[in-house]
Amino acid sequence: MKGWLHTPIVDEVLFNEQVAALCQLYHDAPKLHADGIHLISCDEKTGIQALERHVTPMKEKQVERQDPSYIRHDTQCLIANFEVATGKIIAPTIGNTRTEKDFVNHIKTTIDTDPNAKWIFIADNLNTHQSEGLVKLVIERLGLMLSNDDIGIKGKSGILQSMETRAQFLSDASHNIQFVYTPKHASWLNQVEIWFGILVNRLLKRLSVKSTDELKIKILSFVAYFNQTMAKAFKWTYKGKVLRA
Repeated sequence: MKGWLHTPIVDEVLFNEQVAALCQLYHDAPKLHADGIHLISCDEKTGIQALERHVTPMKEKQVERQDPSYIRHDTQCLIANFEVATGKIIAPTIGNTRTEKDFVNHIKTTIDTDPNAKWIFIADNLNTHQSEGLVKLVIERLGLMLSNDDIGIKGKSGILQSMETRAQFLSDASHNIQFVYTPKHASWLNQVEIWFGILVNRLLKRLSVKSTDELKIKILSFVAYFNQTMAKAFKWTYKGKVLRA
């Protein structure tokens, strides 16, 4: 017997529109980059374990051997920006949590690397990606002259009323800081997820560290190495055809 979890598409027309728009952005990435626009695939990788593994070093005629036992030194969360046009990771953030404040500070730090440019962030529908703090950051950075009534109150009125109203504001293409959201249950469309796979296979799968500080150093060193020697744009061939089980 075979089984799988298949989340049904509630609104197929909307799903197809969102997928087509996202794939078009990936197709346009080189031109956007040439025009000074940053197209960023952004997400968190949570629960990265700082594992101190028991390893028997490699020696003549014997491969390195890794014992299944280990000491666990807590976890870290990586918030990564995959620049679609270049394949580089820019302004990564590593910390203990992935709160609304963490994500807002990450976006703030990212924008500060080129404050006058246009930024388009591709993200999933996590609540921290459509938060009150993020709306207020965009309003502040763009210098938007909005009334208190327009901004409103979270859960009650205005832009801040709900995740839907906040997402609508954050998705405004006329803004120099814009968020484009993947369809629900389709975060696999976010290219940074592919890079997370590279991180796991090239570094985390066999990594042994003695602290979370050492884990941070190792990840950031890998990012620097990746950017210098391996980074390139992914060849995105998916054009929006709905995948069916």
